[in-house]
Amino acid sequence: MATRIVEKSSCVQMLDLKAEYGLMRERIRAVVDEVLESQHHIGGPAIAKLEEAIAKRIGVEHAIAISSGTDALLCALMAIEVGPGDEVIVPSFTFFATAGVVHRLGASPKFVDIDPGTFNIDPRGIEAAISKRTKAIMPVHLFGQCADMKAINTIAKKHGVRVIEDAAQAIGAKQDGRHAGTFGDLACLSFYPTKNLGGFGEGGMILTNNEKLGTLCKQLRTHGESTRYHHERVGGNFRLDTMKAAILLVKLDYLDEFTRRRRHNAARYDELLGKVQSSKFEIQRKEATGQQGNEAIRQQGDALSTPFVASGNVHVYHQYSILCDRRDELAAYLRDRGIGTGVYYPVPLHLQKCFTHLGYKPGSLPITEQSCTRILSLPCHPMLTEDDLQNVASCIAEFHK
Repeated sequence: MATRIVEKSSCVQMLDLKAEYGLMRERIRAVVDEVLESQHHIGGPAIAKLEEAIAKRIGVEHAIAISSGTDALLCALMAIEVGPGDEVIVPSFTFFATAGVVHRLGASPKFVDIDPGTFNIDPRGIEAAISKRTKAIMPVHLFGQCADMKAINTIAKKHGVRVIEDAAQAIGAKQDGRHAGTFGDLACLSFYPTKNLGGFGEGGMILTNNEKLGTLCKQLRTHGESTRYHHERVGGNFRLDTMKAAILLVKLDYLDEFTRRRRHNAARYDELLGKVQSSKFEIQRKEATGQQGNEAIRQQGDALSTPFVASGNVHVYHQYSILCDRRDELAAYLRDRGIGTGVYYPVPLHLQKCFTHLGYKPGSLPITEQSCTRILSLPCHPMLTEDDLQNVASCIAEFHK
């Protein structure tokens, strides 16, 4: 039986960038040749075209192309003058860059627990974490689903702090009809190759409707330059290469179709894995008192839980992440059958060695810590076939038998 499954799966990868490239190879090679012939590698016309296209698609006034998603976060924090003595409220359940950029500026990340349903930062924890030192709140739209931005913006307005959206995993995601990246003072995208809109190397973008902040970010990305060789402030080298922008413009044409496929794949997983979920582990939804939308409560059991999508959200499934008590055993079982999986993230940021000085201990953020031991991401990329989806689901069902 095991041998048959391995042959059937023929390796279901977590991501298939080669297959994606095969769809657009000729177009990409053509724009690469154009850039090579122009020899305009920094600040070429492709940069402005990409900024205009992303701004129009998402619905913001200003889009600033940046060298990476991490640099976008760093530049955004610099624009609102985060520095020593400041605190920035962030989730602990996220990629390291979210907190790392805060530390690099001499400020302190203030870690908050997550909502058990969406894996996004819990607004109730934000309210409790606000202090006189709080300079900004940085919610992450994890895995492709928006955080509760209405609640977060209400808290930010009440306390007079800025909001920077980490939308690195969420291009195309929506909440109540609005795109991720339109809710905060600033928002940041990533074009890392594995993202839903992934480039050929590092890349990112800052989004804003604030003209002053937009102008400031443009200056900061070129060493703080206001005019050529005149610097009112110190910035960094945060420029996106022209070649990368040209390739991203090609890939942008495929984003809607790839997003549709991801959402289709997620819906099929929901259907195929529905029978595996135990009654002890089902998602119970109830209206949250005094809040819009639904609150998800996950109960520990012996099977698995598929992703919960909050009311009003359009999820774009950068990752399709399940919760399961025997996570490592399941991952090994799938690996032996040629199926790739991912663990995002195995160690919460508040328990990372580099943040020991902040004083967090095991048990500080219980939902985050529990999620780190039970989360498992399944292949959900746009190149999957129906056979792939059924193979993954059937192997999971066999494991739980």
